[in-house]
Amino acid sequence: MNEVFKALADPTRRQILDLLKNRDMTAGEISDHFQMTKPTISHHLNTLKKTELIQDEKRGQYVIYSINTTVFQDVMNWFFGVMQSNPIHKGENEK
Repeated sequence: MNEVFKALADPTRRQILDLLKNRDMTAGEISDHFQMTKPTISHHLNTLKKTELIQDEKRGQYVIYSINTTVFQDVMNWFFGVMQSNPIHKGENEK
């Protein structure tokens, strides 16, 4: 889980995820939205893949990237679990 949060801490990776929430894309399509080199984008994509926040699939000569919603569900479940067990948060709900 720590690696997921480290990956999400980077604004470029968050922007990539924001792009992929709308549709699956190739690395070239993703890189068109940034003012950085393709190897830099590739590094960000690899980081996201290692944390399983995104997945890739080879389709012909292209690699298509998409969001892995299962990992996001796991993160959200963890987050809501923390919030429910937080005594300060519980006190706010009882008001």
